[in-house]
Amino acid sequence: MTLLITGGASGIGAATAKLAARRGHKVAINYRSRDAQAKKVVADITGTGGQAIALPADVSREADILSLFDAAEKALGPITHLVNSAGIGLNSRVADFDAGALERLFTVNTVGLMLCCREAARRMSTKRGGEGGVVVNVSSMAGTIGGRPGAAAYAASKAAVDSFTMGFAKDVALEGIRAVSLRPGMIETEMTEKTLSDRETREAIESTIAMGRVGQAEEIANAIVWLLSDEASFISGVTLDASGGGFVFGKQ
Repeated sequence: MTLLITGGASGIGAATAKLAARRGHKVAINYRSRDAQAKKVVADITGTGGQAIALPADVSREADILSLFDAAEKALGPITHLVNSAGIGLNSRVADFDAGALERLFTVNTVGLMLCCREAARRMSTKRGGEGGVVVNVSSMAGTIGGRPGAAAYAASKAAVDSFTMGFAKDVALEGIRAVSLRPGMIETEMTEKTLSDRETREAIESTIAMGRVGQAEEIANAIVWLLSDEASFISGVTLDASGGGFVFGKQ
């Protein structure tokens, strides 16, 4: 089993890479700029007997995506599993939107993801000579509520991922491919580190989560790796919320 993870150098992607390797996957870890971190994840995996490589590519560029898939297959064999974890944020009120920033956001979070799914379909499809496979797209609970203040654009990019995943799954259902969108809630990662480092902000956020706490990357990795497994063989075209019980209004 060969798993390609975009954005695999840190956060949810890195946690997924480590867990998947322990479950027997050969893992290709994609990154854009975090070279040292990606190589550290590879070292952690290979140090415990797993098989992994780090592959640089910018998923906002179609040519990079093509090269990424080719390099992963050349090194590890046919790709059977894909986790689209690469993503960026944008904190801006609507009145302050910058067209270039919006274009970058949607190119990475939505268009790049869609093109990765295209490449996965071309390689996994049993109608094209592939072995079938599984795609998990990492979305966000933000897409269900329009995001927290300043995150409307980010939320929109993730809501698009949810809708696309449902359509994509139907498109490839008879070709041996499953596709699922996983929606994490607020998770403690490098992307959220600055926000959560402020005690008052963290407490305010946690008061809106039913379980009263933020999640950990390893908790999301557990859900992703299960979705990749045969135990989830009849699950496709849906969204799974990993959100600590969902949103609530104020402290309970």
